[in-house]
Parts: sequence; structure tokens; C-alpha cells
Amino acid sequence: MAAAAGELGIELRQTARVSDEGSVARIRAGDAEAGVVCAFGQLIHEPLLSELELWNVHPSLIPRWRGAAPIERAIMAGDAETGVTIMRVTAGLDSGPVALQERTPIEPSWDYGALSARLAELGGELIVRALDLRASGELELTDQDESLATYAEKITPAERRLDPARPAVELERTVRALNPHVGAYLELDGGERLGVRDAAAREGALPRGRLAAGEGGLQLGCGEGVLHIRVVQPAGKRPMEANAYLRGHPLPRVSGELERGK
Repeated sequence: MAAAAGELGIELRQTARVSDEGSVARIRAGDAEAGVVCAFGQLIHEPLLSELELWNVHPSLIPRWRGAAPIERAIMAGDAETGVTIMRVTAGLDSGPVALQERTPIEPSWDYGALSARLAELGGELIVRALDLRASGELELTDQDESLATYAEKITPAERRLDPARPAVELERTVRALNPHVGAYLELDGGERLGVRDAAAREGALPRGRLAAGEGGLQLGCGEGVLHIRVVQPAGKRPMEANAYLRGHPLPRVSGELERGK
């Protein structure tokens, strides 16, 4: 976003703490009627909250998936749909009143990259609509139902590791949710990591934790079903088709395979 602002000739000011006195003074000097935040990783405090009308573009159907990783959590949970919410910024975490929402289905093949692109497009359209309604005095706010709130916690390093003890469908969702920005991986014997960039859950019978070659890729036995791995990323290299990987590498072994397979 900073690069885009530079290309468009838009003045850019960056700060580690937007609520610091100096930052607030610069915002005051802009004499803005309203402000917009999106994927903003800082909590906004007083006096800025009272002095400037702030609107948040949030990529989920609030109050579902408040917090840091709403796109990832929606995919990992197997949600059939998500969307964008425009809400008023308040002191609470994504708890302000809702102005507008737009829904979109989560296609089964979509990963984080595809879904975030769709939501970015939707969010841009929705915030313009909200500001137009605000200007005409027609923007209405609705308080959130706190009983329906869920929280999208940050993705932890441990969540990136694909555990074959879990069902294949859950591992597929994890791969999709973390691609291409974070990345999921298999831990191999010796501690090496093999990134998994594209995979699909399938029915099948393969010992849990066992990797086998087949169907143009790698097959991983899971707690339930088989994970068909189509694209991998060896450490320090670019993503590649799993069958191309197998042409240059021996069939890998997942760490702890024998124990899991019992």
C-alpha cells in the first residue's frame, strides 16, 4: 500500500503508534471529516477516537471472526461464505456498530490469495458506498450481537505444521488458508521441512503419516482420508509440482511416521 501511494503521488506518513501525540497532531492538521482503516494492526485510543469519525473495512461477516486473521480462520473453519463489513471504530476489538455488509461464497478451490483478492475488491466498493451514504445522511448503524462473536486469533507457528493425525480435510483447509503468504509444511525425518502449497483431501486408505507417490503427486495418510499433495516447496527453493520434486528427490518420510502408523 505504501508503494502504491508513492506511485500515485499521495502523501504518506507512517508511525509506529497512531495514538501518539505527534501522530494525532498530524491527523488533526489534515482537518478530515472521516478516516478509514483496513487491516490496521494498532489499537486506536483517545483522543483520536472522539476527535475523528473512523470507519473500519473488515474482511469478515462481523461479529464472526473479529481480530487478526479473519480470512485464514474462515477457510480453516470450513465456512461456506464470508464477506466484508464496514463498521464504526470504537475502543473494543472490532466491536463497533455495523454500517454495511456484503457476502461472498468461499469457493472450494480458493486459497488465502484468491479469497483476499475477492474481499479487497468487495471492500473497496463497499467503503465508497458507505461514505456516499454518510454524505447524504442515509447511513444507518446496527449494534452487533455479542452472543454471536467469534475471534480470529493470530496464526501461530505450530499451526503451520501439518499433523497427519488430523483428518485430511482439515489439513487441506490449513494449506489453503496459509497459501501463499505464510505456508504450511510437513516435518520430515531429520527435521527438514517440506512446504505444501496446494493439496486436496480425498478418500483412501494409507497408514497415518505415510507418504506415497501416486496420481501425479504425493499421497499422505491422515487420521481420516488421504491428503493429495500437488505442489510442494523444498527448503530454500521455489514451489514446484510434487511429481517434479519426486523426479529429483527420494520419497520423503514424515517425522514420526512409524509411531503414527501404528
